[in-house]
Amino acid sequence: MEQGPGGVGIAAPQLGEMLRVVTVDCSLGVHPCKNHGRLLMVNPEITYQSGKALGREGCLSVPEWVATVSRSKKVTVRYQDISGEYHEVSATGFEARVIQHELDHLNGVLFIDRVLSVHDLVRRMA
Repeated sequence: MEQGPGGVGIAAPQLGEMLRVVTVDCSLGVHPCKNHGRLLMVNPEITYQSGKALGREGCLSVPEWVATVSRSKKVTVRYQDISGEYHEVSATGFEARVIQHELDHLNGVLFIDRVLSVHDLVRRMA
């Protein structure tokens, strides 16, 4: 995740592992935001979401493109840690966006699948 431009999350399927595991760390982002630090989530599921906001997203799986995508402003996620213990975390703003983005990977969905218009898809500058 640290290898890409502004990488703040990665899902196991992106690494060729067919596991329901993601890691998110918004403290690595270019712009500081409210966050929970590094989260390693096994079998995560969104149990609550509210609001909608448009935001720019990129992805290590599609490194040459960014796009405007609609996501929930707030999410609550239930997940297990590597010991199998259950946890719940509520996130807002950018961290909520990143969590939703990474959970999409577990379901075979990329951010480009959520683009509403081709005009929202932009080639990343080198």
